[in-house]
Amino acid sequence: MHDIEPYFNWRHIYVSEEDERSPFYGRQYSEFEFTLAIYNYLIHPQWDDFGSRTLYLKVLLADYEEKYAIIELIGEWNDAIENDIMNLKREVADPFMLQGIHKFILISENVLNFHSGDKDYYEEWHEEVKENEGWIVCVNMPEQTQYDFRRARLDWYINLLDQPDWRIFKPFHLFRLVEAFEQNRLGE
Repeated sequence: MHDIEPYFNWRHIYVSEEDERSPFYGRQYSEFEFTLAIYNYLIHPQWDDFGSRTLYLKVLLADYEEKYAIIELIGEWNDAIENDIMNLKREVADPFMLQGIHKFILISENVLNFHSGDKDYYEEWHEEVKENEGWIVCVNMPEQTQYDFRRARLDWYINLLDQPDWRIFKPFHLFRLVEAFEQNRLGE
């Protein structure tokens, strides 16, 4: 797992640690010192810690004009023990929502397991973005993880989209693709 880096081809467009509005503003990273781990597996030092011991992320893009953020996740999404959705909402989504972002694309192809807990934070986040014509979409969640996510009926709050070639898009084009998916899903 230590060699799985966050997607870096958009760094010429956006760098979260240089964005004064980002919750990760000012963070410094080492290319050589591995300090983050998922259980006993070290992960690449470019991932960001947001309060979970099993799930990490990287904000790939935050566009304040178009009001969306693209966030890549890695690890085990564990609401049963870690309450990862609470940490994700409070530490990452809430600060972005205060900056006007209400559309969230979560790249979740590296989320290997999902363990459900309460639905409260999903419902709260969903209602808050919906009030501002926003949405939350997970892109490329692995099939088994999707199964557990759907079984917990969380796809009511966070929609699931398979888009295996998302890396060929520029951020704005990926956003437009996901937005079109949301509009078609809602019948608009």
